[in-house]
Formats: sequence, C-alpha cells, structure tokens
Amino acid sequence: MVIQYKCPDCGADMVFDSKTGGLHCNSCGHDEKVDNYTYKDFEPFEEHFHSSTFEGDEVNQYQCNNCGAILLTEKDTTATTCSFCGSPVILGDRLSGALAPSKVIPFTISKNEAEAAFKKWCHKGLLSPADFKKATRIKSITGMYVPFWLYDLNGQGEAIAHCTRVHTHDDGDYIVTKTSHYDVYRRVNLIYKNIPADASEKMPDDLMDKLEPFDYKNMKDFNTPYLAGYISEKYNYTDKEMFPRVKKRAIQYMDNYITESIHGYSTKSIINREYAVGQIKAEYALFPIWMVYYDHEHAEYTFAMNGQTGKITGKPPISYGKVTGSIASLTFILFVICRIVTLLMGGPIL
Repeated sequence: MVIQYKCPDCGADMVFDSKTGGLHCNSCGHDEKVDNYTYKDFEPFEEHFHSSTFEGDEVNQYQCNNCGAILLTEKDTTATTCSFCGSPVILGDRLSGALAPSKVIPFTISKNEAEAAFKKWCHKGLLSPADFKKATRIKSITGMYVPFWLYDLNGQGEAIAHCTRVHTHDDGDYIVTKTSHYDVYRRVNLIYKNIPADASEKMPDDLMDKLEPFDYKNMKDFNTPYLAGYISEKYNYTDKEMFPRVKKRAIQYMDNYITESIHGYSTKSIINREYAVGQIKAEYALFPIWMVYYDHEHAEYTFAMNGQTGKITGKPPISYGKVTGSIASLTFILFVICRIVTLLMGGPIL
C-alpha cells in the first residue's frame, strides 16, 4: 500500500512539520493534526496498490500515486520520496503486522535548523582543518527514522567489591600510609525501562549509542503521518537477536548501581559477580536522526544528529599541522612551568 497525504484545500502533498507536530502543506499552508488520520483510512487504496519483488527480495517495485512513476526501493525501506516528482511516499504494507512500530519520537528539529546546528558544531572543532570549520562542503542532509527496540529488563544477582581505605599521617621524618582492605557484598533486584538498541544493520552501533539520551516524554503512539517527508526503515534484527547486546548494557548498569551504592572507601572495584538479566518486554520504535554527509579532500565523512535534541556525533577530519602545533605549545607551557617551579624551590637556573 502506497500512502501519500494530500492537502484537502489544494491537493498538494503534505509532509510532517517538526514545529507544529502535524501535517503541513507547503503549497497553501494548510495544517492537519496527526490524530485526524489513522492507518485504516488507507485500506480502500489497497486494491489499487501495485508492487513487484525482484530476485533475492532485495528490491521492491511500487508505483507513485502522484505521478505514476515506478519506485524501486530496498527491502528495508518503509518511507521515502518519489525520485521523479519528489512526493513523500509511505509504504504501508511494510508497516503492518509484526513490522508495525508501536512508538515513534517525531522530529522536532527541521532540516534548516539541523544544517545551521551542524555548521556551528563544525566551527568549534579546535583541531579541524580551516576549510572544514567553514562547513561549505555538505553533500546532503537526510532525515531518517531509525528502528530501535526499547527493552524493559529485570536484573537480579549479587556481587562482591574489593574496597580500600587509605590513611596517611606524619611520623617524624616520614609520611606513613596505611591501606585497609575490605570485601563488600551487595545483592540487587532492579527493573530497567526503555533501554534502547538500534536494530538497523546500516547504522553503526557506536554512532547511534552516542546520540542518546532521547526524551521519552515526547514519544507518541505510532501513526504513519509522522513519516511523511522523511526516509524510514524497518528493523533488520528482532528483539531476541538484539537481546545479547542490550544485556551487556544492563550488566554495566548493574555494576554502576552497585558501585555507587558503596560509600566511605578510597577505592572500590567489583571482583566477582553473578547476575541474571531477563527480558520483560520489548517495543518496536522509530527514532528521528539527521544523517549528514560531508565531502572533504576526496573523502566522505558521516555524521549523525539526534533529530529531537540536536546532539551531534561523528569523527571530523583532523589537521595534523594543528595537532603538531598544539603539542609544541603544550610542551613549551610545561617547560615554562618547570622553570618557574625550579626557581621557586631555589634550584639552579638551567
């Protein structure tokens, strides 16, 4: 099912507006609330829907309701734009049944705001080349809904932490240090809610992890109008397949909780633990990401921006001349400090 939202006033395509939180017609300015539409509104169009699957199920063929052009999409795409007329297209058959998200965090940052924020971020790079700081080589900025699993987990178990208390005191001509050693036992039973894990094979896990946190207060029940005007993909990995990765995060959270519950020691480290982490439930959600592609010296750099909070992550190019200069400056500053300390202590002038 190809879903396209038409303006009731002028018939032009409507897209999701990050500012109003509803559908907006860029032609006449008409606005519609997302709640005015449901997925079932488009069931009558299903009989006019045409699609073909190519060898290996890698590419599917759809037909744009706006201009009649044939759309070729990868098997994971759930929302895109028609490459001929530019109309936003939502592929409803890929958002049904087990593939239907239950939650979505809508975009709150527009494309213009994303571009302005990225340029400002580039300008702050202390070790970036001067031409990169100008941010004049942006290749493209693409708004994408990335599939995530949100897990509710129960973590139970026990751990032993090795802790020390260090005391020092003067004893004549000596400073005496005394270290006492302790084993501290903790038993926990914890509930964690909405631990996210991206389920797209195209998105680097470390890049997506660094975009956290997302504000779940703005999370909505899924509805297709949120996707209008953006690219969206379905998950590549089920919640069961992703569980080992999120389990590692839960274990780290349990370690942190136990460590933070121990007070009054100079050092503390967990030396033995036995945890059991169980999945209570997992919800399929779509999170808003601006993907920024940048050309610099014949290489493409990829950056990601949280489409809700504006947080940016990625590795910018490095100016090795600036790195060398920074090291030289730091070395000189350390040399000057050493000279000053030497003079204050009455040492010889070198």
